[in-house]
Amino acid sequence: MKKVIKVKINNDNYELAVDPWRTLNEMLRDQLHLTGTKLGCGTGDCGACTVLLDGKSVNSCLTLAVEVDGREITTIEGLAESEDNLDPIQEAFIEKGAVQCGFCTPGMIMSTKFFLSVNSSPTEYEIKKSLDGNLCRCTGYYKIIDAISHAAKKAEKGE
Repeated sequence: MKKVIKVKINNDNYELAVDPWRTLNEMLRDQLHLTGTKLGCGTGDCGACTVLLDGKSVNSCLTLAVEVDGREITTIEGLAESEDNLDPIQEAFIEKGAVQCGFCTPGMIMSTKFFLSVNSSPTEYEIKKSLDGNLCRCTGYYKIIDAISHAAKKAEKGE
């Protein structure tokens, strides 16, 4: 039997009927057609499905949709103010060429959004540790690490 939940996603309020076994990832992709959040491994190992839940990064493939009742979610689609005004992390990924096939990019960016909210001046080692739960199939880690460092420095300068 479906359960009705109320949730705020990317600053929009929703009331949705969800099956109790459906994941947050399935709800986002299948019911709301927010396909920027990817499904990679389905076991919480790759990070492609990372979203922010009440400001903290979570794997949407491991979170049941019924668990987000009354909570706030931000997906990759909710970061940019508009197509012309990207989030600084998105800009840094573009500027530093940290996007190859792009499959891991939404998860990397969402993980970075949370990471930089708790550590605004990270070392390279801290950046690498923050990416422990995110895998890049193309092995573009050097450019990703560079982009995260670049985003942190831009934020420090107020850019």
